[in-house]
Amino acid sequence: MRTIVMTGGTSGIGEVAARQVLATPDTRLLLGTRGQAPDGAESLPLDLTRLADVRSFVDGVNDRLGTSEIDALVLNAGENQPNGDGRTPDGFETSFVVNYLAHYLLLRLLLPRLADGAVVSLTTSGTHDPEENTMLPPPRHADATLLARPDRDPERDVEPRVAAGRAYSSAKLCTILAVRALALQPEVVAKNVTVLAYDPGPTPGTGLLRNAPAVANVAWRVLGGLLRRMVRRYNSKEAGGAHLGAIALGRVNPPAGRYYAAVRRDALTWLEPSKLARDDKVRDALWRDSASLVDLQP
Repeated sequence: MRTIVMTGGTSGIGEVAARQVLATPDTRLLLGTRGQAPDGAESLPLDLTRLADVRSFVDGVNDRLGTSEIDALVLNAGENQPNGDGRTPDGFETSFVVNYLAHYLLLRLLLPRLADGAVVSLTTSGTHDPEENTMLPPPRHADATLLARPDRDPERDVEPRVAAGRAYSSAKLCTILAVRALALQPEVVAKNVTVLAYDPGPTPGTGLLRNAPAVANVAWRVLGGLLRRMVRRYNSKEAGGAHLGAIALGRVNPPAGRYYAAVRRDALTWLEPSKLARDDKVRDALWRDSASLVDLQP
């Protein structure tokens, strides 16, 4: 029996992946959710804006697992805030927490439950890379202390939509850096765990822009097919979900030295992330500072 723990599996590419997992014999899916889970999934409540809720979710997973281990940890949930003013109950910027910090805490707490040869996948975005020329402003840095508390950042963006976009892209940069740091942890190395950053690319038809202005939100969710015909770099929800499902099921074998899986024109490719994402000093500082924010040892 293969056991998969997942977030972000109730809509968009995550729902496609979750249904693929559920259709696979001898596979068990534990899904953290605030909404309705697909039939067959074991649903556990999870609000990623609350770090205490993440800890409760981990307790619930441990209770459900019993003596079993986790074969795949798929951390896919995320959202784009309407501005940079949102704060979680812990006092941190919302986009940074939902897209990165809550998942950092979750994976740190569940590391001891990973099976030998397990897969860990964290969903990132091409918005982290200035060379991708996406619609969102690219990150300036990956300083967790400033991303968590942007009021302290001397270069903080004033315009709300710009601040929101940069908070999102910065969190996705942190995700890739965390993937690189996680792969170096002795426990991960000893268990031969595969750690990947998964970029589904721009994918109309998902709920990513649920907090965007109404026109943009409706166009993104409803007009996916038309948008894909107009913009060739856009991917289908079905392709993005199928690739994520294949990763969860252990059917993807990354080339040697590759950890950034990116969907481009519906095909899974292996790319180099941005220059900043490959900076070892930035990686190590982020891992250390993130641990401090969630009261863990580095």
